[in-house]
Amino acid sequence: MATIPTITAVSYLNTIPFVYGLKHADNLRADLLLAPPSECAKNYIEGKADIALLPAAVVPQLKQTSIITDYCIGAVGPVRTVTVMSNVPIGRVKRIWLDAHSRTSVQLCGYLAKCKWHIEPEWLHMADYSVVETPQLEDAFLLIGDKVFGYEGKFAYVYDLAVEWREVTKLPFAFAVWVARKGVAYDVVDELQHALTFGVEHIWESVTESQYMGADNGLTAYEYLTRNIDFILDEEKHKALKKFWDAGIRIVPRSY
Repeated sequence: MATIPTITAVSYLNTIPFVYGLKHADNLRADLLLAPPSECAKNYIEGKADIALLPAAVVPQLKQTSIITDYCIGAVGPVRTVTVMSNVPIGRVKRIWLDAHSRTSVQLCGYLAKCKWHIEPEWLHMADYSVVETPQLEDAFLLIGDKVFGYEGKFAYVYDLAVEWREVTKLPFAFAVWVARKGVAYDVVDELQHALTFGVEHIWESVTESQYMGADNGLTAYEYLTRNIDFILDEEKHKALKKFWDAGIRIVPRSY
């Protein structure tokens, strides 16, 4: 009997086309494990999953692992859900609180601090999001995912990290990519590719089947998925990943 693989993926709005494709795939037999980005990495590293949608920052650290599909969670313009928010210009920021749910965004924030903003802030681990409600004047907050929507309009300055990256590098960005450990069957990878293709080709259907329908009948979610997220892992995004990895910047926030 063939072993049924486990696939772990991000449980955010930006992945619902992928999840839709996986759930509706005709020939892909797999168990699906949904989690925040950092937990996806943990699930994969601990052997709880054979295939994963992983934060791009962790991929170079993994042995016996390869990128396996032509899909990603990426952006060619504003991504909207990976932002640094503050009440002072970024050049005046002294402390940056870092979202505990993301590894790639943390390292990208470190890259931008060094290469674009030219600041050396204190990096703080943000597990309790109540700190965002009582910011100090020179604080900034790296926020990712669906929670960003709840803070839009509450800060004087918002820095979209995909836009900031592009201004420095002239490249798009890939925040998460699909990987598998060595030994996963080729036919499983092929069926995964087909499932993801199906999902990306049925974005509206993925919204209607999700929790994101809302009072506007899903129009906000659909607009975000079609305007802010780019799912294709093309040559330009591969170049961006190499540049990001080669920079070798490692931010390790301290707990407060």
